[in-house]
This record gives sequence, C-alpha cells and structure tokens, in this order.
Amino acid sequence: MDFSLTVDQELLVESIQEFADRYFDEETVSAMYENHGIPDEIGEAYRDAGFAFMGLPEECGGIPCDKLTLGLMTETLYHATGCMTPFMTAMLATADVAEFGTPEQVSLVVDQYNKSGKPIASLALSEPGAGSDNKAMSTYTKRQADGTYIMNGQKTWVTNGGNTPYMLVVSKDEHPAHANESMSLWLIPTDTPGLSTAPLEKIGQQIIPFVDVFFDEVVLTEDMRLGKEGEGFLLLMKNFEIERCLVVAQSLGLAQACIDDAAAYANERYAFGKPIGWNPMIQDMLAEMETILENSRNMLYKTLWQLDQGESVRTEAALLKRYATVGCTKVADMALEIFAALGYTTASRVGRIWTDLRGNQLAGGTVEIMSYIAGRQILKRYAK
Repeated sequence: MDFSLTVDQELLVESIQEFADRYFDEETVSAMYENHGIPDEIGEAYRDAGFAFMGLPEECGGIPCDKLTLGLMTETLYHATGCMTPFMTAMLATADVAEFGTPEQVSLVVDQYNKSGKPIASLALSEPGAGSDNKAMSTYTKRQADGTYIMNGQKTWVTNGGNTPYMLVVSKDEHPAHANESMSLWLIPTDTPGLSTAPLEKIGQQIIPFVDVFFDEVVLTEDMRLGKEGEGFLLLMKNFEIERCLVVAQSLGLAQACIDDAAAYANERYAFGKPIGWNPMIQDMLAEMETILENSRNMLYKTLWQLDQGESVRTEAALLKRYATVGCTKVADMALEIFAALGYTTASRVGRIWTDLRGNQLAGGTVEIMSYIAGRQILKRYAK
C-alpha cells in the first residue's frame, strides 16, 4: 500500500498553494466574506490556472484525472485558502452538464465559462418540503400542445443560484403527485421569463450565495432537457458519492487550517509563565484534533480510491460524511477553545471557519440521513 503522491499530484499541490498565496491573504478573504463573493480577478485566475477543468473530459476542454486527485486538489485548495469558496460546487454542476448533456449543451456552458471565468451552472434540487425525501418534490413540468413545457414550483438552498447564467433543475414530469417518481433534469438559463430568485441569509459560508428559486409558468423547450424524460433524479444520484467525498475534502482542508492556527497559538501564547501548549489539557485537545483529521483523511482517500476502481461506495461515502464533517467541526470548535475569547472575534479566522464547517454537516445530506443510508446497507451486509 503506497501513500505517496505522484509527481503530477505534487506539482498540482504546489500550484494550488502558489495560487492561494497570491490571491487569498487574510485581508482579501475578510473582504470576500463582507462582500459575499469573490472578485472577478480571482475567478479568472482560477480558470486560467486550469483548476476548474480538472476531472472534465478532454473533448470539452477538460483535464482528465482520477477521483483521488480531485479530492487532493479540493483539500489542498480549502486548506491553503482557509475559506469556503464557490469553486467546488461550480465544478460539480459543470461536471454534470459534461456527463449528461448533449455536445451542444456542453459547448454552451464551457464556452461561456471560458469567456467569463465565473461559475456557470448551479444545481436546484431541494425544495421547502422536499430535501432528502425526493418523492415529496412538487416542482413539475407539463407538456403543452405546441411541444413546449411549462414549469411551476420552488427550489431552495440553491448554491451559487443568484450568480450563474444557467441552472440545473430537477422537476417531476407532468404532475406533482407524491406517487409520481418520473423526474427530468433541465438546463435552464437563469434569465428565462418566469424564473426569479431571492437570497437566503446564512450564519456561515458567506462567500457563496444561497437562494430560493421560483418558477412561475416558465416555458421550456426539449433541447433544454439533459438526458431522457424520467431519468433526471437517477442521473444526479450517480454523482452523490463524489459530492459527499468532496464536501469532506473541503471540510478537511478547513479543519487543517484550524489546527495550524491553534497549535501555533498554543506555542506562542503564554499564561502562568509558560506557553499554554504545555498544559496537558491543551495537548489532549491537539491530540484529539490530529486523530480526527488523520482518521477522516484515511477514510476519504480510501473511498476515493474505491470510486476510481469502479466499486460501489454508497455505504462508505455515507459513513465518511457522517464521521468526517462532524469531526472537522469538532476540530474547529476545539481550535476556537484554544484561542478562547480571541477565537470568538474576527481577529481569528477559526470562528469563521467553524460556521462554514457546521454548514457542511448539512450539505449533500444531513448526518442523520447518512446514518439512515449506511445503517440499512450494514444490516444487509451482515444479514444471515
């Protein structure tokens, strides 16, 4: 078993670190949180560096790589920047278009991204009354006599939804009844008449906008559909596992930034004539933080390796997200405790990171849903 990085992976890590050092000093990051977004210059630099194209097929201008490398890239980026950026979620939406879209749809999205450097597509799946319970989804699309479709309904928690020119939307076909499991996936320009958004105020992840989306008699055409009628949710399910893995990679990077700061502070801060790091209670906290990160990292890269081997990781991805997102939030919480009152101010980034990490326990499925997914599979695995 070889845990070493390849030469290409080492070069990628170095490139990401250089990018972060150039564009993500703490003053700039604080301004991003206050302004709720990243400057165009940084988005363009991310595009020009090629990071946004990692994992995409060559035919759409991408840089093919394995899932493990994507995880490494994500962890490194969020560790080096120390903040929650929109890059990962934008990449996942673009990857969905690349995998499920027609050549025309892919070209539309990639060409526009190349021009602007801004996130191009967002994913609208959850609804006020339908999160993990996808059958409760009520947004629906009805075919008209002229061959067009009319969409009505509402989506919520749409990441980047107020900033992207396109939106991937899952809707029920023909009627919103709970028993109707036929759903389609649509690529909709966000300036389409009848589509409107409203911002959602959050306690964390302030750089990334979340919105409610409303569909009021939105007219769609067949060429806006991704895949076949009735396959929309099944298509997205294919990428649930990689999404959960990359949410963990985000969390790992941010939590690593927290222990970096906390351990350094424990060496520098004196109390009662000696560094607070000499206190056994502080050492116990640091040992616990490091253990959580090592366990989470090993689980993450094993799961990504399994994905690259073509193995099913439904159980592993759920267990990973259940353990690691909670653990990484705990790491940030303990880092805040080491900083004490200073950690609860804007003078330290650990408080900001804590609120960001708490949100990742919800992203891609709550901890409770992860237990539900994994628990059923474990019962099947050990059934006699």
